[in-house]
Amino acid sequence: MATMLERNKKTKAPVKTREEHAEDALYREVWEEVNNEKTLKFIKKYSRHILIAAFCIMIVVTGIQIGVRTYRANKLAMARNYEVAVENIDANALAGVANNASGAMADLALFQSYLLDKNIEKLEQLANDGNSRDFRDLARLHIVTMRGDQMTGKQVEEYLSDLNTKNSPFYYTASLTIAQKYLSEDNRDAANKWLDKIINDKNAPASIAGNAQILR
Repeated sequence: MATMLERNKKTKAPVKTREEHAEDALYREVWEEVNNEKTLKFIKKYSRHILIAAFCIMIVVTGIQIGVRTYRANKLAMARNYEVAVENIDANALAGVANNASGAMADLALFQSYLLDKNIEKLEQLANDGNSRDFRDLARLHIVTMRGDQMTGKQVEEYLSDLNTKNSPFYYTASLTIAQKYLSEDNRDAANKWLDKIINDKNAPASIAGNAQILR
């Protein structure tokens, strides 16, 4: 600022005298003393609360660190148990992993356990309580394949209603399955509704669209 005044207005910046510098130094010293005194009073007044807060923060941080370590250790243990169960082709061990793990690993272990022992109750558990949509929908398709003869076309359509969205990876497969069930009942009008939906969808996989064309 002083340089700009000297350059643009041809004026000299005011120069403080020795007395003014001394006054500034005294003012800063008094101000620091006042602040230090206020800080000390605050600490003395709330020292108990500050210590409690610091202790609580320490407990929380320590708890988080322990929790993270435990979580990672459990994940690694589950991964090892899963690998051993797969290597041993052990349906019971895979079911145990499914019960103790979480997320897609639990779903995968349960589905593989079903593939080994063909226990449909595991499929039903996966269809109703699976952690991931992919495995829930896959389980429902398998259940229809196994129990479709005991279901009507309408029942199959209702059972697979959750798959009637492109958010499901089995959307087109489910649509073709429903159409085939209606055809088995000679209900061509209902079947054609599902077949046309596949045929008119440019994003339908070629194999499924081809099958729909043949059935139409």
